[in-house]
Order: sequence, then structure tokens, then C-alpha cells
Amino acid sequence: MKRLAKIKFTPSRILVLGFASVILIGACLLIMPLASMEGQSLRFLDALFTATSAVCVTGLVVVDTGSYFNTFGQFVIISLIQIGGLGFMTFSTSIAMVLGKKIGLKERILIQESFNQFSLAGLVRLIRNVLLLTVVFEFLGGAILSIRFLFDYPIDRALAFGFFHSVSAFCNAGFDLFGQVFGEFTSLTHYVNDWTINLTIGGLIILGGMGFPVIIELFKYPQTRHLSLHTKLVVKITAMLLIMGTIIIFLLEMTNLKTIAGLDSSGKILGALFQSITPRTAGYNSLDMTQLRIGTWFILIILMFIGASPSSTGGGIKTTTFGVLLAAVIATIHGKEDAEVAERRIAKDLVYKAMTITMLALSWVALVTLVMSLMEPHTFIQLLFEVVSAFGTVGLTTGITPLLCDISKILIMITMFIGRLGPLTIMLALAHANQANQAVIKYIEDRIIIG
Repeated sequence: MKRLAKIKFTPSRILVLGFASVILIGACLLIMPLASMEGQSLRFLDALFTATSAVCVTGLVVVDTGSYFNTFGQFVIISLIQIGGLGFMTFSTSIAMVLGKKIGLKERILIQESFNQFSLAGLVRLIRNVLLLTVVFEFLGGAILSIRFLFDYPIDRALAFGFFHSVSAFCNAGFDLFGQVFGEFTSLTHYVNDWTINLTIGGLIILGGMGFPVIIELFKYPQTRHLSLHTKLVVKITAMLLIMGTIIIFLLEMTNLKTIAGLDSSGKILGALFQSITPRTAGYNSLDMTQLRIGTWFILIILMFIGASPSSTGGGIKTTTFGVLLAAVIATIHGKEDAEVAERRIAKDLVYKAMTITMLALSWVALVTLVMSLMEPHTFIQLLFEVVSAFGTVGLTTGITPLLCDISKILIMITMFIGRLGPLTIMLALAHANQANQAVIKYIEDRIIIG
């Protein structure tokens, strides 16, 4: 007890414990016979896996959401997705604001940590804007999808499908209910040619993955006529990845009769575009993932590893991390001392942070893939795809998720958790650096040979 009392609950540790608590509660609800269609109890490990995937807005599942869980189970899952998408602190702060409670300094620090903000100023206003944007986007998306689904289903199912998939898409979760209609694990494959569904869900994915501060700044641009360097970098990297991803996937799959080769010209473009959007941590797929070429899998692995943007509903190393590293590489090639973006110099500590996040992510992905390769009969590229999908909180799979052994499922759960909170946040939670213990002596600079 004394040792427990000495533990310092830093913002990082509180965020980790908060997310873990929500996952555990969700698992306890999903394990109940009340949550399944057949009235059967789900294995605790499988319930925990599903809850982790929902809270970490991933979409990897061991049982099909639409065909296994009943209305109660689906409600629990979408609630976990909403909490996980908004963030533990955002959700709890929102409840406090509704109840009229004052947001103190401790809560503001936690919000600052969860949104990676530079200062404590304007955090309550940020939360209000986040809630407003979430409600507006999810409602509009749900309304459009519901109207579209009215042509295929009764009104109650159309509404349920519309708003469930709207929330799931905006939170970049990738959970779907189409298993009860088209069969297990089908996702959006039956709507590969449907522009309304693909563009609506794709638009929600992009908005959810850009990060709330970026969306707010873009909405205010007509009045302010100003964009921060962060927003400029997010928009540029996002656009670059979407365009390049679409072109490469189109070229790789254009002759594959099992994916887009059998579609008309517009269908080919739409299929490639959506499959380029969804690795930004969404998890929906309009193409059969098991039939994609290995080269396409590799491209998707790269996109999933990069992931979404900071302060968003997605995972991965983040677009800004990739952008800063890219700027540092370009600066080195040109013989410049500093990385530059949009006529601005990037602080060296940010470059170091980007390198740290990337190395931690690569190390964990490599370790988990190696361990799983010793236990699983699947190919190396399938296992790598699964691990990166979990880390990026994407949810795409080559079809092996339900077939994984228990140890692999645990490793995937940990990877999803790390991917949602960020490897640096997890490391800070495990070993929080004390500013007072930092060395005040700087050693003599020396040189080593590189390259």
C-alpha cells in the first residue's frame, strides 16, 4: 500500500489507466449472454479483444460484429468506439460540462496531454468545438447513409446501419454490421461501386483522421485567413498519401480480376481511392483483402504505419511525424543544418521526438511480428500486415485475426493499445522522466562516421 501511495499519477499514467478501465468495463459487458444473438457467453479473451479493438478504434475482430452481437452488444461496441474516438478525457470532461461542473487545472493538464497541445489556454473551448464537430459530422453522415440504406433495408435497419457506420467511420474504427446481411467479415465489399456510401464513409474517415485542431482551424480559415504550420503539414501529407496511394493501388490491382479488374472505369477509381483512404486507420474495405496482391499489401502496410494525424481518432506514427522526418531527410540531402517546412524551421527537439516515436514503433512492430512468426502458421507478410494494422489502429486484415492463438491475440491487443495512445505516451507512463534528475553537465561534442 505504501508503494502504491508513492506512485505518481502523471497525466500519461492517468490516460493509460483511463483507457484500460474503459476496456475492462466493455469486456465485462460483452462477455454477458445478454450481448450475443444466441444468448451465449463470449470467451473473456475474445470479449477483451473486441473491447480493446473498439476503445482503440481499430476494427480487428475475432467474431463478426453484425452477426454475433445483438442490439445490446452492438450498442456497447458503438459506445466504446465513441469514447475511444473522442478520447477518455474528452468524454469525461464533456460529461462534467453537461453536469455543470468546473474544469480544474488537473483536468486541463490531462486534456492538454491527450490532445498534444502546447499550452493550457483555450482547452475548454477546444473540447466544446470537438463535441460540436463530432455531433455535426456524425449526424450528417448518419443521415446521408440512412437515406441511402432506405433503398435496401427497412427503416429501422436503415437508421441503425446509417448512424452506426457514421460513428464508426468518423472515429476511424472500422466496425460494421453487414455480416448479418451478406455474411461474416464482408465489410463494404458489396458496395464497392456505390459512390454515395464510399464517399460518405471515406469523407468521415478523412475528417476523423485529420485531427480536431486541424478541422477547427480549417473551418475558421475564411475569417482568419491564417493556417498554422501544423495544419499546413497535415493537409499536405494527407493529400500526398491519398493521391499517391490511390495511383499505386490502381496500378497494382488494375489487372487483378479478384479485386478491381472486373469493375468499370469509375468503379476501378473508386475502389482504389477508398482503399487508399481506409489505411489512414479506418479499417473498412471495399475490396476483398485476401485477394489483393502482395505488393498492394506492402503499400497498405506503409500507409497504415504512418496512420492518421495527431489529436485525431487514429493511430500510427502520425502524418506530422512522417512529414518532419521527410523534411529532415531532404534537409540532409541538400546539406542544410535545419529541417524546413513551408518556409519555417523545425525545432531540433521535434526532429528527435519524431525519430524516437518512429524507432519505438518500428522496434515494437518488429518484435511482435517476430514472436508471432514463431507461433503462427501464416506467412510473414500476413503477420506483419496484422501487427501494423493493430499498431496503426486500422483494422484491416488478410483474414487471419480469428485464427490467431491466444498469445498472439494478447500481443495484438497490447499493440492496439500502444497504437491508440502512442508509444511515447506509454513509455512516459512506464517511466516518467523527472526534470530535476536531468543532467546539468553537457559533455564535449565529438564526431563519428555515419553512412
